[in-house]
Amino acid sequence: MRKIIVSATVALVAAVSFAAPSQAGYYSYGYQPSCFIKKVKSYDYYGNVIVKKIRVCH
Repeated sequence: MRKIIVSATVALVAAVSFAAPSQAGYYSYGYQPSCFIKKVKSYDYYGNVIVKKIRVCH
């Protein structure tokens, strides 16, 4: 019984420790990432031009 309680406590602490940083990383202290759209031009196998729009955030 004691081992089950200890292992459940350890699992709960591990789950909380992983969840807290993932929530705090994005908008802590008013920080918001700046994003912009980047166009990337490439060619397919037949030589046709392919333009992809990629969102870049940092």
